[in-house]
Amino acid sequence: MPAAEQQLTTQNLVRLTSRPKSANDTLRFVFVGDCQRFYDEAEDFVASVNKQRNIDFVIIAGDISDFGLVREMRWVHHRLRKLNVPYLTVIGNHDQVGNGRAVYQSVFGPLNYSFVYGGTKFICLDTNGREHGFQGQVPNLGWLGQQLADTANSRRSIVLCHVPPTDEDFDPALALAYARTIRGSSQLVFHLAGHIHRFTNGQPFHDGVPYLTAYNFRKRRYTVLSVWGRRQFNLETVAYAPAL
Repeated sequence: MPAAEQQLTTQNLVRLTSRPKSANDTLRFVFVGDCQRFYDEAEDFVASVNKQRNIDFVIIAGDISDFGLVREMRWVHHRLRKLNVPYLTVIGNHDQVGNGRAVYQSVFGPLNYSFVYGGTKFICLDTNGREHGFQGQVPNLGWLGQQLADTANSRRSIVLCHVPPTDEDFDPALALAYARTIRGSSQLVFHLAGHIHRFTNGQPFHDGVPYLTAYNFRKRRYTVLSVWGRRQFNLETVAYAPAL
């Protein structure tokens, strides 16, 4: 595999940070998930996003592949690399089929990572509990709590994962503790996830924390999220048609 197609998370973060953004500016990014197998849709998605103005980057909420194969991840990357902005991912349950976890780590990078951009800390983690046998270790609540507590250089936080804590594929023994950890952050804007292939926006734990899920590529829709101020945000749905 060419070096240019390895450690894509690091490569895209380098691209992103080469475009510094003030914490006082509005942050705008695209939120979508589950692109596995939808290669034609991925090409149309790229064409649509490239027409949007003032987008900082794209978030893919997991399931880049269907069977955890390196060629699947490369096929998706060959399309997404045509985006005018960087894209960042989290690992999904389908990405962990077979030896997919190791493949993902080679192609994209760490399963848990964080970064600060435009005054916002993005905390990206593996929540695919079923793929880890519901052993009480995934998601890593200790790491998540540390990341949320460390607010240096940021004024807002956003958590991104694949399986939302309300789903049966999330480790049931950890769901409530996960929600408590999330709500303990005073600067959290919202929680983002994929996996269920449709957009939702609710407060399932009735604690004031918005939990959003993403359209998958098959829906030919994505969400543009704008974030500003302390925790203000706006949602915009964009639909795109097949190329003629």
